[in-house]
Amino acid sequence: MRKTTEQKSFFYMFLLYLCGFFLFLEWLYPLGDITDTTGLSIFVFYAVFCFLISIFQIRWWVSFLLKGLGMLVALNLLFAGPGFLSPEWFSLVLQDVAHNLTALFGREWYALTPLFRSGLFLLLIWLMSYLLHYWFVVMKRVLLFVLLTFVYLTVLDTFTIYDGGMAIVRIFFLSFIALGMANLMKELNSESLRLQKMRKNPIWILPLISMVLFSTLVGFAAPKFSPQWPDPVPFIKSTAENAGNFEGGVQKVGYGEDDSQLGGSFVQDYTPVFEAVAEDDHYWHIESKDVYTGKGWETSAPPDYNQLDDFNWELTRTFLPSVETEAREAHVEFMGESSINKLVHPYGIYSASTLSEADFFYDVVSNSIQTRINNEVVSLDNYTITYEQPTFSLTDLREAGNNDPFLDDKYTRLPDIPDRVGELAEEITDAFDTRYEKVKAVEQYFGTNGYAYQTTDVPIPEEDEDYVDQFLFESKVGYCDNYSTSMVVLLRSLDIPARWAKGFTSGEVKNFNIGRNGDQDLYEVTNANAHSWVEVYFPEIGWVPFEPTQGFSNPTDFQTEMNNNDELDQETAPETPEQQEEQEQPEQDVEEEDETAASASNDNDNSFFQFNWIFFTVVAVVLGILLILGYRKRFRWQAKLVATKLDRTDGPQGFQDAYHFLIKLLNHHGVQKQPDQTLREYAQQVDNAYHTDDMKKLTSRYEQMLYQKEYSHVQGRDLTQLWKDLIKRILG
Repeated sequence: MRKTTEQKSFFYMFLLYLCGFFLFLEWLYPLGDITDTTGLSIFVFYAVFCFLISIFQIRWWVSFLLKGLGMLVALNLLFAGPGFLSPEWFSLVLQDVAHNLTALFGREWYALTPLFRSGLFLLLIWLMSYLLHYWFVVMKRVLLFVLLTFVYLTVLDTFTIYDGGMAIVRIFFLSFIALGMANLMKELNSESLRLQKMRKNPIWILPLISMVLFSTLVGFAAPKFSPQWPDPVPFIKSTAENAGNFEGGVQKVGYGEDDSQLGGSFVQDYTPVFEAVAEDDHYWHIESKDVYTGKGWETSAPPDYNQLDDFNWELTRTFLPSVETEAREAHVEFMGESSINKLVHPYGIYSASTLSEADFFYDVVSNSIQTRINNEVVSLDNYTITYEQPTFSLTDLREAGNNDPFLDDKYTRLPDIPDRVGELAEEITDAFDTRYEKVKAVEQYFGTNGYAYQTTDVPIPEEDEDYVDQFLFESKVGYCDNYSTSMVVLLRSLDIPARWAKGFTSGEVKNFNIGRNGDQDLYEVTNANAHSWVEVYFPEIGWVPFEPTQGFSNPTDFQTEMNNNDELDQETAPETPEQQEEQEQPEQDVEEEDETAASASNDNDNSFFQFNWIFFTVVAVVLGILLILGYRKRFRWQAKLVATKLDRTDGPQGFQDAYHFLIKLLNHHGVQKQPDQTLREYAQQVDNAYHTDDMKKLTSRYEQMLYQKEYSHVQGRDLTQLWKDLIKRILG
C-alpha cells in the first residue's frame, strides 16, 4: 500500500513538473525569432535532459556529473571542434574561457564569444531545472513563474516580431492546470485522513483538466472584440530617440523627403497627420521625382520655386485641358505636431487659400508646391483648396500615340541596370501594341507572378545590387516603394515616359455627408496612409496616375465603356490579381476548416453559443445527434453564427469573415466564382442571378476595407443589413 501511494504521489508530482517544463519551453521558443540564436533544438533537448534528471531525484553528485557532461555534449554539437574531450578540445575550451573571463572583468560585453555565451545559457537551463522542481514540486508555489511567463510573452509579442497568439493559449491551459494541481496537492497533504481516497485515485485530475480545456476552447473560439484602443507601440517606437535612423534598421512609416536609399522594413504608425473635408477618394499628392539612381529617387535639378498668383496656377496642372474635369473644393487641417511644408493636394489644383498671409511657390521639376510666410518656409495649420478633378477617357488613352516631342527625355532615362529587367519588360508587353495596353500589362503583372505586399523582412540592396532588380527577381516582397519604382523602371526600359509620385492615400472616412451642401465627407489621414505610385505620360492627355501596389486601389476616375470586355479596362479595380490572391487564401482556409472533422467544429461552435452554460452537459450528450440532423441545414446555422459575430464585433475582421462565408454559400448554391474572375465581375454575376445590386455594394466596401483599411461603424451597420438581405435571398 505504501508503495502504491508513493507511486500516486510521484504521478501527481510528475504532471505538475511537466506543466512547469512546458511553461519553461515557452521561454525558449521565441529565441529563434528575436535573436540570432541557431541550434535551438539542441537547447531544447538539453532542457529535456536536465528536467528528467531533476524529476527522478538522482543523487546530487550523479546529477551534477550527468548535467555537466550533457552541457559539454551540447557545446560540442553547437561548435564542432577537434575530437570531443580530446586534449586539443579541452585546450580550445580553456583558451576560450580565459579570453571571456578577461572580457567580463574588463566589462567588454560585446567581446564575449558565442561559445561562452552558449555555455552560460546552458548553465541557466541547468539552474532552471532545479529551481522549477523546487517551486513546483517541493513548495508548490507556481503563481510567480506563471505571471512572469505571461509578462515575458506579452512583452515579446508587443515589441518584437514574435507572434505570441498561440503561445498565450498554451500557457493559459498549462498555467491553470498547474495552479489547480498545486492547490489540490496542498489540500491532499494537509487533509491526509479525510482525502485519503482522492490521494489514491488520480481521477480527480480529469475534472480539472476538462474544465481548463473547456475554458480554453471557449476563449479561443468565442467572438472577440477588435482592439478598442489605438496601438501605442508604433507611436512609442516612432518617438523613441533615433528610431529608424540607423542603417538597415526598422523604419517608421510616414512621409519623408529623402528617397535616395529605398528598402528595408518598417513599422506601422497610425498617428493622424491631417483631416480633410472632400467629396471623393483621391490621391493626396505632394511631389514627384524623375531620377532613378539604382538605389532610390532624386530630382534632376535643384529646387527652383517660383511664386504662384491668380494667373499662373495652371502651371501646376499635370494634365492637358482636353481632359474632362469637375470643379471641387477640399479643406485640409493638420493635427498635432504634424509638419509638412509642402502643399498636400489632389490632382488638378488651381488655387489655395488660408487665413494666414501665406504665399505658394511651385517647383516644376518636383511638381511640388511650397508654403511660405514672409518668404520663410513654413508648415500651414490649415488651408482650402479648389481643384478640377479629372476623369480620363479610356478611348483617348488607347488612341494616344507614342510620340512625345515636347517632353524631356529624362523621363525615360535609366542608370545601368541588369539586362534581365528590360527583358522582363519586353516579355510582359510583347502581346500589346498601344502605350495604354503596355502600361496596364505592367501594372497588373505583379498580381499574378508571386509578388507579395509585406512591410517586414524587406531587404535593402547591397552595394552592387539594383533596388528594382532585387525586388523583381530575388525577394519578390515589399511595399509601395518597391512596386511603384519597379513599374517606372520597367516602363522606362520600354521608352515610355514615367515618373515616381508620392504623398498619401485618401485616408479613412470619419464622418459622412458634411460640408455646406452635405455632399462632402470627413477623412482622417495618418502616417500609415503615406504612399507612392506611378505617373505615366500620354500625348494630348498628360500625366495619368497608375497603382501597381498589391492591396491598393487607384482612386482616379476613368470613363469605362459599358460594352467593353477588355480585361485591361478594369480601371476601377486595378488590384484584380491581388483580389484573386487575397480572396483565394481565405476560401482555402475555410475549406480546410470544413474538411477537419466533417464540419464538427462549426456545428459545435453553434451549439455552445446557442445554449446556456448550464445546459452544456446536455448538449454534449446529444451533440452526435445534432451533427447528423443539422448537417443538411449547416449553412443556415453558420449564417446565424456569422450574423451574431457581425452584430457583436462590428469591425473589419467580422465583416471580412462574413464576406468569405457569403462567397462559400454562393458557390454551394451554384453561383460559382471562376479562378480568373475579379471580385467585381463576380459581384455583377451574383447581382444578375438574384436581381439586386447588394453584392456590388458589399464588394466595393470590402475592397476599401481590405486594401485601404477604410471602415467605420456607420458603414458597418449598413453593410451588415446588406449582408443579411443577401443571405435571405440565397437561402430562400
